Amino acid sequence: MTSHALVLDDISDARAYERERESFRAEIAELKRRRRVALGTIISVVFENRDTIRFQVQEMARVERLISDAEIQAELDTYNVLVPEAGQLCATLFIELTSDDQMREWLPRLVGIERSLLLRLHDRTQVRAVPEEQHAKQLTRDQVTSAVHYLRFELDPAQVEVVAAGPVELVLDHPAYAECVELPGPTAAELLADLRG
Repeated sequence: MTSHALVLDDISDARAYERERESFRAEIAELKRRRRVALGTIISVVFENRDTIRFQVQEMARVERLISDAEIQAELDTYNVLVPEAGQLCATLFIELTSDDQMREWLPRLVGIERSLLLRLHDRTQVRAVPEEQHAKQLTRDQVTSAVHYLRFELDPAQVEVVAAGPVELVLDHPAYAECVELPGPTAAELLADLRG
C-alpha cells in the first residue's frame, strides 16, 4: 500500500503559493462543501483528505511565515495523520459556538464528544470514530471539551463495500447532543474514494 502522506515537495514555497492561492482556495472551498456534514445546529464534521490537509499546511506556513524545510516538515508531521489511507476516513469535528455564553454552556456539557461519532451502515453495522492520538493528548480535558477534535474511522474491506452499497448515516450519540443525518450522495462518493485509496 502506498502512503498518501504529504512530503516537502508537495508544499509550494511562499511566492509560488501566493500565485496559486486564490484558485486553490476556491477549489478547496468547493471540496469542503462536499465533505462537510452538519449535525444539528452547533456541530459539523469535515472529512479530510490529502488536498484539504495540503491547504491547511500551506495556510499555516503562510500565516506563520514558515520558510525552512524543518519548519514545514514539523507542520507535515502534525497534519499528515489526518490524510486517510485506504480503509480510513479522517475527520475534523467542529463545535461551532459564536459567543462566550455559548462556550460556557456547551463546552462543559460536550465532554467526551470526540468518542461519540459513528457511521451507521445500511446493514446496521456501526463504526465508531477514535480520536487521533497525537491531537487528543492536547485537546482532551475532564471538565471542558475543545471546540475542535481530530478523528479517524477504520473500516475493513467488507465494511467499505457496505458503504459503497449505501446509504450511510453519520451519528452523534453523546448524551447531551444526539443527532443523525444520512450522508448526501456527493459526500458518500468522496468518502468512498478515500476508503478505496
